[in-house]
Amino acid sequence: MSRRLSRRALPLCVLLTGVLTGALLRTTPAAHAHAEPPRPHAAERGPTGLFQESATARLQADGSLSDVVGLSKTDVWAVGQEDVWEAWQNRGVITHWDGTGWTEVGIRNDASSAGHLRSVAAASPRDIWAVGEGHDGLPYVVRGDGSAFDRVSVPQLGSGDWLGGIDAVPGRMVAVGGRGGDTLIATATAKGWTAVKGKAKGMLYGVALTRKGDGWAVGDGASQPLIMRLSGNAWKTVTAPSIPGGYLRDVSMDGPKKAVAVGGVYHDDGKISPLLLEWNGKRWRRAQLPDRYAELYGVTGDGKGHFWVSGFDAGHPGEAYLLRGGASGWRAVRGEGSARPRTMRLQSVAHVGDLTLAVGHVVDADDHYTDVIERFQPKTVKADAAATIGTDGDGSPAAR
Repeated sequence: MSRRLSRRALPLCVLLTGVLTGALLRTTPAAHAHAEPPRPHAAERGPTGLFQESATARLQADGSLSDVVGLSKTDVWAVGQEDVWEAWQNRGVITHWDGTGWTEVGIRNDASSAGHLRSVAAASPRDIWAVGEGHDGLPYVVRGDGSAFDRVSVPQLGSGDWLGGIDAVPGRMVAVGGRGGDTLIATATAKGWTAVKGKAKGMLYGVALTRKGDGWAVGDGASQPLIMRLSGNAWKTVTAPSIPGGYLRDVSMDGPKKAVAVGGVYHDDGKISPLLLEWNGKRWRRAQLPDRYAELYGVTGDGKGHFWVSGFDAGHPGEAYLLRGGASGWRAVRGEGSARPRTMRLQSVAHVGDLTLAVGHVVDADDHYTDVIERFQPKTVKADAAATIGTDGDGSPAAR
């Protein structure tokens, strides 16, 4: 099994957190907690006023986190997988941060074994959803109450359907992906499930909802950015800027007049430039970014017009890379480097209170994966009082 993917496969590759498409997983075993190591060292490379540290949830060998959602600073959920390169041994992971440590939570009723979990969403502290794929070739949907998860049977989904993004608000869950070359949108409400094959060609990777019934879904539509909008109960394709080679990976909303979608643009030389689109209530426009080449994977907002974007900078592969900004512009936020060769990709980002968490993986010179969590907080939060989230004493992700 090759570890190198073609250029045109990259949107799916980054959505799978660098893991090969189609990898099979088994269910998470009984829940267990990871012991917390000594207080980490804080890096000083972020923008003025930010405290930054690298951490890990301490997944097993070759672990990677693909998505994260936060309800509060003591209630954060992340999903991913372990044993990335072992097709018949890897397994999906659901892990929870309670303010003091990360705890893996199992899936109770899964006889076929959990597939790679790509996306997670929380409508409330007792209503958490995740999607991915199963050993049985079906899309994988789980729902949890904060203490345990169960696989959800969805008759409207079949073999060949693919789900890559999810969001949830009280009373509604929406998962997006693809079916036979067309877009796919699956919705769960009190009335039951629907799974609609869209008229647009392409794949949807990210979705964002509001409690008022608005929403956006984004993806790749035949080498052009693809954007769909929810109004009431209907999804319709909307006009996106014409950007040949462009695709969108994630979207975040801050009300009906403010949204941000992120992705990239392929070039003939194999390089990828970052793509960030902003919605102003009337149209989508491309934003000016500080770096010529970078890959953007996840985006989140604070509800006050400010956004964080997670990604990868090929010019500084060993450093954490995020963008921070909004209407006033965007600036890069970088983590501490490493003396050892490595590549760090931050696949998703969540913001709760004054805490920003970005998750992903680090790949070392031997192609071994380690899950990684980057934390950013204002420096007014004293390092001595800040919760350690899983690092070695030097601030680097803990060794397995």
